[in-house]
Amino acid sequence: MTGREPSRSTLSTLSAKIPSRLPTVLTARTVPRLLGTLTYLIGTIDLLTGLLHTWRVRLLGLTEVLPGALTDAAAAATVVSGVFLLVLGHSLKRRKRRAWRAAIVLLAISVVLHGLKAEPTAALVAAVGLVLLVRYRDEFQALGDPSTRWRAVRAFFVLLAISVFSGALVIWLNRHEIAGGFPGPVELGEELLYGFVGANGPLTFTRDRPTDIVGSLLLALGLMTLLTPVYLALRTPEPRPQLTDEEEARLRLLMTRYSDSLAYFNTRRDKSVVWSESGKAAIAYRVVSGVMLASGDPVGDPEAWPGAISEFIAKARDHAWTPAVLGCSEKAGTTWVRETGMSAIELGDEAVVDTTTFSLAGRPMRNVRQMVSRIARAGYSVEVTRVRDVAPELRALAMADAAAWRSSDTERGFSMALGRLLDQADPDCVFVAARHDGVVRAFLQFVPWGEDGMSLDVMRRDKTADGGVNELMIVEALKAAPALGVKRVSLNFAAFRSALERGEKLGAGPILRAWRSVLLFASRWLQIESLYRFNAKFQPAWQPRFLLYPAGPDLPRVGLAALEAEAFLTWPKLGRLGSRL
Repeated sequence: MTGREPSRSTLSTLSAKIPSRLPTVLTARTVPRLLGTLTYLIGTIDLLTGLLHTWRVRLLGLTEVLPGALTDAAAAATVVSGVFLLVLGHSLKRRKRRAWRAAIVLLAISVVLHGLKAEPTAALVAAVGLVLLVRYRDEFQALGDPSTRWRAVRAFFVLLAISVFSGALVIWLNRHEIAGGFPGPVELGEELLYGFVGANGPLTFTRDRPTDIVGSLLLALGLMTLLTPVYLALRTPEPRPQLTDEEEARLRLLMTRYSDSLAYFNTRRDKSVVWSESGKAAIAYRVVSGVMLASGDPVGDPEAWPGAISEFIAKARDHAWTPAVLGCSEKAGTTWVRETGMSAIELGDEAVVDTTTFSLAGRPMRNVRQMVSRIARAGYSVEVTRVRDVAPELRALAMADAAAWRSSDTERGFSMALGRLLDQADPDCVFVAARHDGVVRAFLQFVPWGEDGMSLDVMRRDKTADGGVNELMIVEALKAAPALGVKRVSLNFAAFRSALERGEKLGAGPILRAWRSVLLFASRWLQIESLYRFNAKFQPAWQPRFLLYPAGPDLPRVGLAALEAEAFLTWPKLGRLGSRL
């Protein structure tokens, strides 16, 4: 944020005028989208014809020509084929090569199965899909993640064992309703196999109710066993971060020469890095739900940013990821828009305080001045020091308090949080602790920002601490900044600040007022307004931050990925099954 950056109108104009090249270069092409949709259709046809063929009375003409066992097997196989094709549709839209190979095999099988069941229309649709996939095979070149194959294999065998045990248990619980009693191992295995795909097995139940119960439960178990491994094998790969010690050292060197206020957060352990060919610039990212999400500005020489952006886009294209940028400045956003044709939306503003001019004097600072004085009189004292100088006992206490004072079990942060506290790898971070009667009641951690700045990372306090302790710590940190060689301090990010500010002014239009009302409502859970009001107390300079995305249809997906990356949106875990390879 050094120097004069482009105005907001500059970024908006570029975003509007530059034609988006991403629909034809980065996102799935028209052909894969159409073939993916066609695969959905064929899978649905397979599933419906297979299930209907199994559950209704067989066509008399067909049963006279083909044995009943063969028609049962064809119907069951059609169900399996339909399930797999439904799962494959999305992966085909993402141009994944592995999905293309699987779809070729399944569509060929589908053609044969529909032929056995005398369903020429369904067979013709499947054949058309097969021909189109072969014709446009060069469009499916997106790479997969080899490690997901092993996770899928492991998941399949674990789920198969669970399904066999559960299915056998269900049949045993209904053993009194089975004609001839509980079956032997061979008949039991056949019943499970057929039941998992929705077909009728060799067992006969004396009443309709146990027949329906057993059939429904076995089919549910079978679908779970099939769908979960297929999802793990074909989902958009999310490789583990690969930030090596060497790359981190190179990043730290670049950050001291060319620095954004969020640059230090790129040393998080859960990010990977892509470099420009010259090695003078890098972009940190994480893949979340198929979105390759960069954070902040590229690190390094702005003249080398286009090279790093080019490498970033090429990697996203190779893996069929959706590229996006979270929290970049206007300067970087302008470069991204110019180089890629991305669209930009303003997320909010970062509060930056100039410590060389900061003062509590004057009417605008009266409320802060009074609050700080009151907290100081209540017996609070503040200690400001570098992390390297923090006493071991204070370090241990702060680590324990950080976990106890956290509002939830989820540690939030991605673009504007470091994810570690008082770490030996961050000796230049600044730690601010507030004590009352010798007990630590609140603390802050700032990360370095170039050679003469720092950015707020962590703000924690005991819920029983007096209100105003955070203001006291920030004021003391700003006062101590000159002795630390700090001239600028970045405070909290205020989401949609301009909308909140303009929406309450005289003459604001109905749309802006309505948007402000929505933000105020969301503030009950997300602290949107409270963060803005808190930051505004210190009379900062506001620096806008942007979200960049390929095109309008991609915005919902990118937005959800950003929320997930920042841990505002969390999904339930699969436990050990999905926790490791």
